[in-house]
Amino acid sequence: MAELSQERHKPPRNLERDRELIIACPPMRSNVNLSRIVRTASCCGVRRLVACGNPKIDPKIARDGIETVEIEVRRSLLPVLRQLRKENFQIVGLEQTSESVNMHSFRFERRTVLVVGHERLGISDEVLQGLDHIVEIPVFGLPYSYNAGTAAAMAMYEYCRQFPTG
Repeated sequence: MAELSQERHKPPRNLERDRELIIACPPMRSNVNLSRIVRTASCCGVRRLVACGNPKIDPKIARDGIETVEIEVRRSLLPVLRQLRKENFQIVGLEQTSESVNMHSFRFERRTVLVVGHERLGISDEVLQGLDHIVEIPVFGLPYSYNAGTAAAMAMYEYCRQFPTG
């Protein structure tokens, strides 16, 4: 076997087309989670994130994502989601519910809004009622759910796996 060498910070792969994934977050409890979501979005080639409340992004955590992801600040999610549905986006919540489906068997549409829940409260009942689909990530141990930033990263990666060229 050839000698291996580490190649950190490889240049990003070029996408054939822009990603049509938008991340939408309610007011988050932790600016660390939101900053990690911004960093992951940037790594995945996602260019738009809707954040509610008074979001603060830590540039040390978000890294280059703070420059490459457009962060749109809104008071509440529901009006934004209604508008995006009119623009033919599928609205998908990342949450554990009685009707959620395993993300491993879910087929994202190219034009998708991924709604990430609040760390403690999840997705509000009002927003849940307005979703087209709800996906969950299986948990195999305790605690019963993944951290919001981690779950968002896993879902973004799954979307990218399904649409590797953009």
